Amino acid sequence: MLKECFKANRKKILDQMEDNSILYVYSRRKEESLTNERYNVNRNYFYLSGVLEFDNVVMLTKINGKETEVIYINPYDEFKAKWVGAPFSIEKVMELSGIKDVRYLENLKMNRDSLLNVCNTIYLDFEPNLLNDLPTETEKLASDIKLKKPWVNIKNARPFFQNARMVKHEEELEEMKKAIHITRLGIENILMNMKESYEYQLESYFDQAIKYNGATGYAFATIAASGKNATCLHYSDNDSIAKNGDLILFDLGSSVNMYCSDISRTFPVNGKFSERQKEIYNIVLEAQRKVFEAAKPGVTIRDLQQVVIKHYEVELKRIGLIKDPKEVSKYYYHGVSHHIGLDCHDLSDHFAPLKDGDVISNEPGLYIEEEGIGIRIEDDMLITEDGSFNLSGEILKTVEEIEEFMEKNKR
Repeated sequence: MLKECFKANRKKILDQMEDNSILYVYSRRKEESLTNERYNVNRNYFYLSGVLEFDNVVMLTKINGKETEVIYINPYDEFKAKWVGAPFSIEKVMELSGIKDVRYLENLKMNRDSLLNVCNTIYLDFEPNLLNDLPTETEKLASDIKLKKPWVNIKNARPFFQNARMVKHEEELEEMKKAIHITRLGIENILMNMKESYEYQLESYFDQAIKYNGATGYAFATIAASGKNATCLHYSDNDSIAKNGDLILFDLGSSVNMYCSDISRTFPVNGKFSERQKEIYNIVLEAQRKVFEAAKPGVTIRDLQQVVIKHYEVELKRIGLIKDPKEVSKYYYHGVSHHIGLDCHDLSDHFAPLKDGDVISNEPGLYIEEEGIGIRIEDDMLITEDGSFNLSGEILKTVEEIEEFMEKNKR
């Protein structure tokens, strides 16, 4: 059960806290609207609670060696219930989170101030503020504490979550596997409807399939990039015509209970790779295979990047695309891996050695603008005790698998 996972998550964080300290995490304040976009809550709040609601707060304390867990929630509001739905009850929050001490938000300030009279340190989750220059709720709280209780040390809790979220529990892996399976169904729906079309039309087949099959959201905005568009890493217009003879690169993913998949595949619009497209594709596929082979505990993501670069230095020279190894960066200009979990690019220490239970992407690519060829192949890779395992191995990938599937499912 995910509830047991959230209990273990809280313990991971408590173990990193110093004695006589508090950790305080907002679920994030909801913008006023007529919709309740539950899946935009703060991921670290969800990591601790499993509760998809705005305005709530999780507070963990460690005082004289004693650990406590409290969650503060909104009381029932009849007017809001009629417009956007009732908030979760105390009993529901207990059931989802496993936290037995659930209180209403009206008690929060008094309880927090009382604890700060005996605690030396408060850990706050300072999220990156990407939207504007206005202070976040966490930043406002930090300013207030500095002013009224200057003896309290304010520390950033972000490194705790960065350390904790890299290694996944089995329950988290199960949610990610569900997201991967649904993503596979979305990809296959694209292929069954593949023909010369606008990129957004092909993208729509993915949208319909993942919603029909139970995805709770998108992991990120889909990239559907045909021809030369695929040489732009984060192409987002998705409004060109994918023409017969072109390749089209899809970078896409779904989420289930906040846990993400992140998959890239590159397909021939007409169902057949040209000889040149096949040649480049198989070089990328072999790079990915070598990364799977090299990945294991103790290796870093930077090490895996070098595996790809060394492979390209040989192969791109062999086919005459480069003369000097330094030219690889002209055709490959991104990293091969990042962590995946509650976010598509999950919180992590990018330089830390990989550990058993980490989930990272394996996504080499080649981008030859002058030939209108952009290819990326991405799978979700679990680091295991003695190597790696492809969590998305069910999704077709080889030239032969792709051409056979597209031929069999022509409409």
